[in-house]
Amino acid sequence: MLDPKLLRNDLETVVARLARKGVQFDVTNYEVLERRRKALQLETESLQNKRKDGSKSVGLLIKDGKKGQAEQLKIEIAEIGDRLGAIETEFQAVQSALDLLLMEIPNLPDASVPDGSDEDDNVEVSLVGEKPSFQFAVRDHIEIGELFGGLDFDRAAQLSGSRFVMIHGEFARLHRALVQYMLDLHTEQHGYSETYVPLLVDGPILEGTGQLPKFKDDLFRIAPDDGGGRERYLIPTAEVPLSNLVRDSIVDHAKLPLKYVAHTPCFRAEAGSYGRDVRGMFRQHQFDKVELVWITHPDDSWDALESLRRHAEAVLSGLGLHFRIVNLCGGDLGFAAAKTYDLEVWLPGQNQFREISSCSNCLDFQSRRMQARFRNENGKPELVHTLNGSGVAIGRCMIAVIENYQNEDGSITVPEVLRPYIKADRLTP
Repeated sequence: MLDPKLLRNDLETVVARLARKGVQFDVTNYEVLERRRKALQLETESLQNKRKDGSKSVGLLIKDGKKGQAEQLKIEIAEIGDRLGAIETEFQAVQSALDLLLMEIPNLPDASVPDGSDEDDNVEVSLVGEKPSFQFAVRDHIEIGELFGGLDFDRAAQLSGSRFVMIHGEFARLHRALVQYMLDLHTEQHGYSETYVPLLVDGPILEGTGQLPKFKDDLFRIAPDDGGGRERYLIPTAEVPLSNLVRDSIVDHAKLPLKYVAHTPCFRAEAGSYGRDVRGMFRQHQFDKVELVWITHPDDSWDALESLRRHAEAVLSGLGLHFRIVNLCGGDLGFAAAKTYDLEVWLPGQNQFREISSCSNCLDFQSRRMQARFRNENGKPELVHTLNGSGVAIGRCMIAVIENYQNEDGSITVPEVLRPYIKADRLTP
């Protein structure tokens, strides 16, 4: 959530920066609500002062024997109390409307974010590795999956509908090996604390990280009647519970930065994505990810973003995959992000780069919603900064390994870093 003071003091700048994100802010609605809030606040203060002065005068009138005047003043004070009650009710309604408006405003893009409206305007930062060459007609992951009997979309559809997959045999081993490789890499070499988190969370937890209220249709919801009397949601990413570990708390300054890693299934309805990636397992309602989350001092978050990106890069470099890093333009930034690097891996079966990790600095946008703070050098509470990134998406990484390491005979060469987990150098149909 944006700082309300920023809107009050520099609305023009906020509007201009939101426009870089493709957001047209409803200035008129905001100004009407804000003017009414201020008017009600001023009237409240004025009436409170009148009531306070009146109460003092009642005592003096009684002392002077002017009981009639005192009683009349008591009636006037009671009327002030009634008016204050009505103002309080209206003030709460206005403040609630302002709060809802604030909750639906995305984070402002950083100055280093390029201008643009969509992914076509993203700026390539670097290119890593070499594009593989093949002396045969390459297969995509769907064709390779059919050879192995490793990907069963039809059976999954019978169980759960579209955008699900059953993973069998060698492919299941590969999936598990990728998870273990990433967890070991991030905990042993990058200093993250491995964490196991709930897959169901309450609504306020998703408000904290920014999925609610604006993106409710992209979430899978467990209704109160189905969830023990309370509404819960399946997590869209482990970012949600990991970031909320510091919710409503004051973190010890000496413990910053906090670095968490978790492997979880993730669940996304993705209501706006129908028609995209309908074939294969690139865009699923259920998928696995290894997620990285940082909680940092405000002065350190930009350096942390570069470290976070390098940690995600290390996964792909270790696997010997060809990929690129792009700086997302304003129009392609996520709701909570001030700046995002995407890692896009080369997929021979699609003959293009596809996103496999997003690494974002959210500054104090999420922490303000969560009230996640630390005590600064002066002992005063201050909002932490939060960052998150995929380290990386397991299913998409498996697609990349399958397609980039395929052989003409249908077999798949196992990347060297995965051989200790799979205990083989080649997978065969």
